[in-house]
Order: sequence, then C-alpha cells, then structure tokens
Amino acid sequence: MDHGEHLVSVELQESSEPVPSLLKLISSNEVAGFDNIIESETSVLSSPTNSSQPTGHQRKLSISISMPSSPRAASAAGTKGIFPVDNDAKGFRNGVADSSLASEAVGSTETKAVKFLSQPMPKGSVLGEAGNIRKLKDKRFDSFKTWSGKLERQLSHLRRKPRESESEDSVRTSGNEALPVDRYFDALEGPELETLRASEEIVLPDDKTWPFLLRYPISSFGICLGVSSQAIMWKTLATATSTKFLHINLIVNLILWWISVALVVIVSSIYLLKVIFYFEAVRREYYHPIRVNFFFAPWIALLFLALGVPPSVASKLPVALWYVLMTPIFCLELKIYGQWMSGGQRRLSKVANPSNHLSIVGNFVGALLGASVGLKEGPIFFFAVGLAHYTVLFVTLYQRLPTNETLPKELHPVFFLFVAAPSVASMAWATIQGSFDYGSRIAYFIALFLYFSLAVRVNFFRGFKFSLAWWAYTFPMTGAAIATMRYSSAVTNAVTQTLSVILSAVATLTVTALLVTTILHAFVLRNLFPNDIAIAIAISDRKPKAHKKWFNFRNGSSDHSKDIETFLKFANSDCKDLEAALKIPTAEAK
Repeated sequence: MDHGEHLVSVELQESSEPVPSLLKLISSNEVAGFDNIIESETSVLSSPTNSSQPTGHQRKLSISISMPSSPRAASAAGTKGIFPVDNDAKGFRNGVADSSLASEAVGSTETKAVKFLSQPMPKGSVLGEAGNIRKLKDKRFDSFKTWSGKLERQLSHLRRKPRESESEDSVRTSGNEALPVDRYFDALEGPELETLRASEEIVLPDDKTWPFLLRYPISSFGICLGVSSQAIMWKTLATATSTKFLHINLIVNLILWWISVALVVIVSSIYLLKVIFYFEAVRREYYHPIRVNFFFAPWIALLFLALGVPPSVASKLPVALWYVLMTPIFCLELKIYGQWMSGGQRRLSKVANPSNHLSIVGNFVGALLGASVGLKEGPIFFFAVGLAHYTVLFVTLYQRLPTNETLPKELHPVFFLFVAAPSVASMAWATIQGSFDYGSRIAYFIALFLYFSLAVRVNFFRGFKFSLAWWAYTFPMTGAAIATMRYSSAVTNAVTQTLSVILSAVATLTVTALLVTTILHAFVLRNLFPNDIAIAIAISDRKPKAHKKWFNFRNGSSDHSKDIETFLKFANSDCKDLEAALKIPTAEAK
C-alpha cells in the first residue's frame, strides 16, 4: 500500500508485550505511548504493519493542514485540506515543517495572500450571475395575468431566454384550467364561500398583500345597486300622488342620480382593468357558485339608472337602450338557467343560495323598464321567464332541501333578497297592465309579508361581520318602499301613506349606515378589500396518493380485488342485498 494514501500519521513500533483488553487499557493506562503527548506533538495510532516494509523499520508521517488566508484562497484550494507529507520531503525536517525552509518558498505568496482588502462587490455576485436577478421578481401572480400565457413564453423562447422552471410552468398551466364547482365547496367555507378551509392551500402567496385588482371582487357592484335604487325611490317620492304632502324636491333625485352614475363609472372602470390584466381571476369568479350571480349586478345597475333618470336630464328614453341592456342579461340567463335545469354539477338544488335572486330580479327590472318606454311583448317575455324561475327558486330556498346546508348567521341579511323579486314584479306588472290590479297586488302582498317576517326578527341580524356584498341586499328594502308608494297611489289612505314613509326612511337609513361603514373600512381600517381567497384555491385537493390495498398483494388478482372493494363499498351502504351488490359491475359501482 502506498504511503501517500494515508490521511493520518502512523507510527509503527514493535512491542513484545501482549495487547491488553480495552477496559484494562483505559483504566490503568499501562500501555506506553497510549493517550500521551509525544515529543513530536502528533497523535499516534496503532496500525497493522505494512507487509512491503522490512521488520523493524519505522516510518513517521506527519499531518500538514493548510489554512486559507482568505475566502478566495479557500475556493481555490478546493476541499483537500489535509496532505500526507513524507519525512524526506523538501521543506520538512523529521516530519515537521521547517519554518526556515518554508519561508523562502512561500514568502512572496503568503505576503500576497495575507493582504486581503475589502473591495466593492461586483454586480450579480450574490446570486452568482447577473441574469439570476430576475428571480427576485415575484412571479407567483403570473398565472392570473392575462398576458403571461403562451404568447409570453413564445417570446421568451425567441429571445433565447432560459426556460422557466417546471414548477412555475405547472402552476401557470394549472391556474388556467376551469375549476369544477365541487372544488369551491370542498376548499371554501363561510357564508359566501370566501374562507379557506384549514386542510387546503392556495396558489397565491398568503404572506403578503395581493395587487389591488386581484382583491377587487365582482360584488363591488352592489354599491351601485344600493345608491341607484335610492335615486329611483326619491324620484318616486317627489312624483307619486300619495306622497305629494311631503313636498320632496327633485333636486335630491338629481344629486343621487349623478352620484350613482359616478359610482357605476368608477366601479366598472376598475373591474374592466381587472378583466384586462387579470382575466383568470375574473374567470374564477364566474365559476364561483355564488359570485356568478353578481355578474348580473352591473346590468341591473344600468337599468336602475335608466329608471331613475331625472326629468331634467331626459324626459323619454330611447327604445334601443332597452335592447342594449337586456341582451347581456338574456345571454347570462341562458347559461345560468341552463345549468340549473341540466342537472349537472351546478344544478339548482346544489348551488341554491339567496344571492340567486339577483339573476331573477333582472327579468322584472327589465320588464319594468321595457313597459316604461312603451314596449309590450318584450317585457311580458322577461316577466314570464322571471316568474317561472322565481317560483322554482323560492320553493328550493324556502324548504331548504337536504342537499343545502343551513345558512350561517353571517348570511342572514341576504334573506331580504326574497323581498326584491315580488316587489319589482308587482311594479312591472302594474306598468304592463297600466294599473295596479289584482296580479300586482298579489305580488306586492307576498313581498310585504316577507318583509315583515324578517323585520320582526331583530336578533336575526345581530352579531355578524361586515361584508361588501351587503350592498346588494339594500335595494330589496328600497324596492319594497317604492312598491308601497305605487300601491298607496292606487289605494290612498293614512295607513298606506304612513307605511310608505316608514319603509322609505328605513331604506334610507340602511343605505346611509352601510355607506358610513364602507368608508370606515376603506379609509380608516383599510380592510375593505382583503386578499380574495375564493379565487386562489388550487385545482386539485393535493391529497396524498392512496396506497394499494392489502388484498392486492395477497391475492395478486386485480379483478378479485375490485370485487372485494365493491363488496365492502356496498356493505357499508344502505343496501341490504349484499349478494346483489357482488353482482354489480365495478365500473358502475364507481
């Protein structure tokens, strides 16, 4: 064996004494040279004698450790820091380095090595290369950006830029897939499916505040619904015959209408920017079982603006405006109502929620506006469609099918949406017929009863957290007040007039309180737009892969294991005929 391959010094000594046991050696310390400091100040270990050397020959190997004088010297030296040094090597005397000989050889080198002055750090030295600085950019939001898809990757490839890591590509690809409705129910909880479950993860960072557009929800259009409906109410208070004794000036309607126009423009512009820059976030809101209903809100707000336009601005609206506003509502209804009826994952019994009334109210508001501009067939068509689907939705929500969970306390304000559809329907039918007849009164009395049944439950609306979506629940109260004024004009007496004033005051106070609360959360608490967790859930549930069943290994037959699996599945179910369960094909059982 070559002596240069040893990493420790070895001292070979011949001894005639027998080797004692370990315990005796440690306790008595009787062996000479064991655990003692020798004159050469090198640790000596016993080793088997090299067969290539003659007996009695002794050779010493010393350890030479080279300590770097700077980090640069350490990197240049590599990982070898221990070298075997021969006794006869130049610069060493009896296995120990001779300083007089070594100083002449390495004098100039050592002087240069010790002189290590701090210098400016070169650009990119922290990451190794200047090109790696772009890794500092947070690309976790790219999967939701509109322009970060295939076009950007193709441009990067043409510019010969390094390809992104596979993890980033997988996140971006998974973010562009459509989420099934079951994922929203499995990953989210809360009154509006906006809270992430403890066992789930999100695809966006939760340790920082997201960009504002990602945090801006579609439910912001509820503010437009609340304020624009107030413009209609004050217009009716100023023009209705039953409320002439209040002497309301139309200037209030004018101010509220212009405020509503400004709100619609601001909210729509911001959300349009979200559509342009973060289309994936908009698409996820559309697939959300509750958020999808708020896509009717922008068009309903425009219908409210048309109904509440002051006489000083426009005395008569063009008929074409009705067709323009009702076309997107009709397209959304074809999609939403078709999903309710098809019986798929988004069937009504599964996704039913009071916010579904927003998709119903649009029909009655459109019928009201169409009849106001002089149309006949179109308003009747939308009135019929709205009446049919409102009946089905009312029954589904009223009895709370076993497929629906009980609404939590935070969602109690949405019960006022039950009042919206019959209130607007009564006014729409009265405008179509030209009078507040029995059909209009039936719808109005239904709305009035639902209103009273909710108003008497004071504790029903206590102890819940503020939500921006509450604005969508203010216009039903305003709609009930407007319908009461229309009814009071047909049946004028002290009771109907008093009721009109009371409901109008309650609606105004509610909108004012919500406005103050919204301003407080926006500018004081600054938590009006938190991170929108509902749009950042992962496509897969990321559950650990199931291990193979024990009987797969014991029997070795996949068909037999499937039969056992099917038997166990039906044995735990309500099926009492276990023999029939064994005859069920495995494919059908799954």
